[in-house]
Amino acid sequence: MTTTVVIGLSAVIVAMREGEGSVLTVRPRDTRTEQTSTLEGLPFGPFDPHDHRTFELALREFVTRQTRFALGYVEQLYTFGDKGRDAPLADVGAGAARVISVGYLALAPAAVDTQAPETAWSPWSRFFPWEDWRGGRPGLIDQAIVPVLEGWAGRSAQRRSRARLLFAQDSSPWNEERVLDRYELLYEAGLAPEAARDRDRAQGGVPAEPEALIPALGQPMISDHRRILATALGRLRGKLKYRPVVYELMGAEFTLSDLQRTVEAIAGVALHKQNFRRVVERTALVEGVGRTDADTGGRPAELFRFRRELLAARPAPGLSLPLLRE
Repeated sequence: MTTTVVIGLSAVIVAMREGEGSVLTVRPRDTRTEQTSTLEGLPFGPFDPHDHRTFELALREFVTRQTRFALGYVEQLYTFGDKGRDAPLADVGAGAARVISVGYLALAPAAVDTQAPETAWSPWSRFFPWEDWRGGRPGLIDQAIVPVLEGWAGRSAQRRSRARLLFAQDSSPWNEERVLDRYELLYEAGLAPEAARDRDRAQGGVPAEPEALIPALGQPMISDHRRILATALGRLRGKLKYRPVVYELMGAEFTLSDLQRTVEAIAGVALHKQNFRRVVERTALVEGVGRTDADTGGRPAELFRFRRELLAARPAPGLSLPLLRE
């Protein structure tokens, strides 16, 4: 028996909105039931080898069509090929075909209102509330997540060790980049509502889309889109440190406080103000524009710009994260 393979493209589009790192989401229509999904998902669509010269051009075309948003910075993220990952709402016209999805990360300097139906900018913390440590260790980890993980781990030393390391228990350090590992642990433990849905589908069932079990466990998404989003957030957090990608989220002019808040919103940690500014100065990637921003609510702050022209001249570093506790 020959299985047709269909290539789908998914986009994680990140921008700042009201001080929060946000992603552009859609509520797709199920082609079999004609009902709009109760859950959000990422913009996605099929790659047509006859009409599309490259994956990226296809991605840009269908994202604009679905969301009325034109992409800027884009990079390929990962390839997702789990069997059954497309059913039922991430349908790309594949029928019984095997769907391979190529994920992309896109960054935008502004979360522009798209006015497209069933499209919204949603804070990433809505899907991963345990990842936001800007105000310190989230209480929901110890109140709602750790007790259930301990019950699931039982006497398994391996499970207990994974939970301890990933959720920074017993003085283990928090590693903000391991977003995907934490989501997959919760999925394996049955704490991600997508797990029961996917298990039912694998057994031939047609379950309804799940609801969030409790707010502390985050809002589920269609198909495997929360896994794709976790992959993108972890990748972006890591990349902040070795490439100047954060400037793709900034406007043409910004204050250093704006820049710090953006880094904090993406990394999910609070940074030491003076040490962060020293880090920025050492990179020599920003320069003052000779004007100030009077709308800061206090003393006018100096405006800066990203020296993008330097990218063609030499490798450009990212920004280390001087944590507030340091």
